[in-house]
Amino acid sequence: MLRVRRKVRLETERLTLRPPQHADFTPWSTLRRVSADFLKPWEPTWADDHLTRKSFTNRVYWAQRAIAGGTEIPLFLIRRSDQALLGAITLSNIRRGPAQAGTTGYWIGQPHARQGYMQEAIEAVVHHAFHVLDLSRIEAGCLPENTPSRQLLEKCGYKYEGVAQSYLQINGRWRNHVLYANLRSDRRGKTEVG
Repeated sequence: MLRVRRKVRLETERLTLRPPQHADFTPWSTLRRVSADFLKPWEPTWADDHLTRKSFTNRVYWAQRAIAGGTEIPLFLIRRSDQALLGAITLSNIRRGPAQAGTTGYWIGQPHARQGYMQEAIEAVVHHAFHVLDLSRIEAGCLPENTPSRQLLEKCGYKYEGVAQSYLQINGRWRNHVLYANLRSDRRGKTEVG
């Protein structure tokens, strides 16, 4: 039987990836607030209390339960040089049994976008998923017009698989998503963003 690791901390060249902590509230809420216009077009509608301490506290407790239960691994991107919070990545919907799969989702604050941080984070999470968790398939989805995210996924070894109609509510509307997957033993040819 596979033993689930309860503590997760991943290191990359420039980052430490670790679960959210109560002390992260101010940097998290500040980064989300200053990046709101950058993030909201790509995310579910923020609840009225999204940036409150109570909501963040609930997020921290949820992350602890999800990791302990082996269903999700929510991680913050912390830049080692100055301990700045840059964004977050989650390996979610972890499925065992015949699927051995999970889904990646991520966001990065606008001041830190397009500097290679998320590529480091995705590659670390995928490596962890394949080599520590023994998953076989990591999925991701994004809006068709989100070209930077599509290019990022492809740089990280994900390949385009198709379109899911009305996949998620994003910014208050049901939206189609392009679906990608990264396979541990991938024999598929290279695909390009269309």
